[in-house]
Amino acid sequence: MNLLGKMDSKKIKKIVNIIDKREPVVILTHSNPDGDAVGSSIALGLALRKSNIPVNIIIPDAIPVFLEWLPGNDLITIHKDNQSAVTGMLSEAKIIFCLDFNDPDRINAVGEMVKQSAALKVLIDHHRDPSDFADITYSEPWRGSAGEMIYLFIKKVFGNDILDKDIATALYVAIMTDTGNFRYGCSYPEIFHIAGELMQFPIDKDEIYAKVYENFSADRMRLMGYCLHHKMVVLPEYNTAYIALSSAELRRFNYRKGDTEGFVNIPLSIDGIRFTALFIEKRNIIKVSFRSKGNFPANEFAEKHFNGGGHLNAAGGELKDSMKECIEKFVNLLPEYEEALGKA
Repeated sequence: MNLLGKMDSKKIKKIVNIIDKREPVVILTHSNPDGDAVGSSIALGLALRKSNIPVNIIIPDAIPVFLEWLPGNDLITIHKDNQSAVTGMLSEAKIIFCLDFNDPDRINAVGEMVKQSAALKVLIDHHRDPSDFADITYSEPWRGSAGEMIYLFIKKVFGNDILDKDIATALYVAIMTDTGNFRYGCSYPEIFHIAGELMQFPIDKDEIYAKVYENFSADRMRLMGYCLHHKMVVLPEYNTAYIALSSAELRRFNYRKGDTEGFVNIPLSIDGIRFTALFIEKRNIIKVSFRSKGNFPANEFAEKHFNGGGHLNAAGGELKDSMKECIEKFVNLLPEYEEALGKA
């Protein structure tokens, strides 16, 4: 599919004209970024820098430690750590790319600055129901990752010659992580065609996998063992399981950002489990991740009950309630979904 085929040609030209003038560009992605958010942003950033265009990537808080090795991380500025620099970048930007999020609320305090900016705002995202804040919105919720969309966008705007090993590596990380290493959200041929094309550069997919999924501290492994032994609750009557971790428990295991990545998937390995949740206590908020098997809509569940959203089998949300209240709400909702959770 031609990525820009659905876009108005005048809007495409508007993007290209700004890029051709070498005007400053800012790339934004959401808070608590995952591999898709970081990989997509870095890939586009590297393509812009390779074209001699001044570019900065802004992330509201921090990136997970298992993504710190990615080439192009030097393009990233963390708003939480350098607010004045971010303010300057946004004030100078002529175009702002918003990647892998569908609402300014997902970028915390940066969102208000984006709303007030006179820069051309281009949203490229694969989540449902994007809000109307960008000048150009390109949304394909059926895709497994934003990384695919950025790959096609780069090819269309810059041409095939701009692609190289570093850009391909960032894009492969984006696609791999948002599909759980091609386990969900990727039941269509094109995503594998794209992954195959990225392999031509050549990237080392086994090394990439190891750096993302096998690059954790001993404390993180102990935290995972603690979760499995002490914190995992299995509700076989609803084919559901959940794990909840308090901030005190995270501190006990010297938590670093990204250490709980993948924990929500672990209970899905239990025979019969079709729906899982991971509750993490943050400052004044409980972050929740959901995973499901088959056709159970984790995204609808998150959107309806936990101020969130996402994809069919991978979603998230948050509540300002206590941990106890969040868990009680989750468990009390399950009877309402008993029939859907019982279907194979």
